[in-house]
Amino acid sequence: MSESKEEMSFLDHLEVLRWTLVRSSLSILAFAMVAFMMKDFIFNKILLAPKDPSFFTYRFLCSVSKSLGTDGFCIEEIPFIVQSRTMAGQFSAHIWTSIAFGFVMAFPYIIWEVWKFIKPALYENEKKNARSFIIITSFLFFIGILFGYYVITPLSINFLGSYRVADEVRNNFDLSSYTGLLKASCLSSGFIFELPIIIYFLTKMGLVTPEFLKKYRKYALVLVLILAAIITPPDIISQVIVAIPMVILYEVSIKISKFIIRKQNKEASKELVKK
Repeated sequence: MSESKEEMSFLDHLEVLRWTLVRSSLSILAFAMVAFMMKDFIFNKILLAPKDPSFFTYRFLCSVSKSLGTDGFCIEEIPFIVQSRTMAGQFSAHIWTSIAFGFVMAFPYIIWEVWKFIKPALYENEKKNARSFIIITSFLFFIGILFGYYVITPLSINFLGSYRVADEVRNNFDLSSYTGLLKASCLSSGFIFELPIIIYFLTKMGLVTPEFLKKYRKYALVLVLILAAIITPPDIISQVIVAIPMVILYEVSIKISKFIIRKQNKEASKELVKK
């Protein structure tokens, strides 16, 4: 680490942070422009696909249902239409959807920028893990996005799109409401799947320990169920399906915290032996 970096002032750190945000924003904008030009594919093949009864998730649930000797999970129709009720509704949805896609596609680069910003505060052995950090963080994020798209979104669309309080009330959803549900489901899942990474850094900073995570496991389970109830339809099956990977992520986080503490203890022991 050079002396200039060690002696950086607060304003210098702010300047570095500013350029980190600028480069990250430009990367999002670049990918958003690409997404903007792929309007037909993004809307017809991705965004509106979960509305089609032939969507992969519905077909999978139907095949599982039939293997159990019933067709209770088979879907023949999702009775609602997506409409735009404002003059700029479709254009606005196009813009914001492109930005959301830009953020998702630029995520690995954004993580790399974040890593460069915090790199000066790390030890030499930690700096060597840059590639692993970026790969694992991006992998978890994209797995979360896919989970939100193929699990949470179709469950929500099927339940909310079919739910009616009376036969006279028809479901005609606004385009912004539909795309908002899909983006919220996918992005929230993407960030939730970053839990092991968050626990990793909290453990490194000494804010959490494996004992702490184990002690409050039952409270965490309650929070997981509440979170699953918030981001899914109010039926038990959907909530259980969403809660399962969250519980697994929490247990994985405990293992990661244990590993970090064990590693820190070994390094501390080596330092004592040297002294």
